[in-house]
Amino acid sequence: MLKAAGVGVGDEVIVPAFGNVEVAQAVARAGALPVFADIDPVTYCVGPAAVEAVVGPRTTAIVAVHRFGRQADMARLYEIGQRHGLLVLQHGENQAPRDEVAQRRQRAGYLDARLRGVRTPEGGDGHTYQQYVVRVPGNGRPDRDAFARAVRAKGVECRVPVKTPVHRLPEFWRCVSLPETERAAGETLALPVDASLTKRDMQRIVAACNALGGLLEPAF
Repeated sequence: MLKAAGVGVGDEVIVPAFGNVEVAQAVARAGALPVFADIDPVTYCVGPAAVEAVVGPRTTAIVAVHRFGRQADMARLYEIGQRHGLLVLQHGENQAPRDEVAQRRQRAGYLDARLRGVRTPEGGDGHTYQQYVVRVPGNGRPDRDAFARAVRAKGVECRVPVKTPVHRLPEFWRCVSLPETERAAGETLALPVDASLTKRDMQRIVAACNALGGLLEPAF
């Protein structure tokens, strides 16, 4: 899509650094330079204000990435694109069937009401919970990772959704300030909300997390 729109050498394309390295790779394959913008800490999608802050004379496009079942603020991004004459593209997620989404929302509601010691996700309009992403309080990555290891030891599957932001990968290293991206990469943890989970599974998730309280000491 970037190539078809004429994006190429000498152009800059604004993208998020929170996951989705393939988006930055696609920009590079088109011959353009990916420019990283910070995310909204609630939706984990690229933030319109952060996008506006990095628009420059060589900017030709914005690529918004929808994350974890939340949508980027496309209305504001399109407004920015129109004002600066930029192409605005979306990179979506595979959509689950409606009945599966309903069951994911039900399980997410169960966790919302019972989890303690972690910050649960804000639902928002249309959240499909492709992933149920919580934040583990503490002083950065060691706390979240120690929490994840302890939860797994209790038989609960969980995963770190973004281990390293794209702007910290050798291929795309940039010395830029993306505080919300860095914070999210160090605090977020995806807990299961699959439609196949039973009530006993959900109780096990809650018991494992609440027993830890989200306040483990860093492991050095």
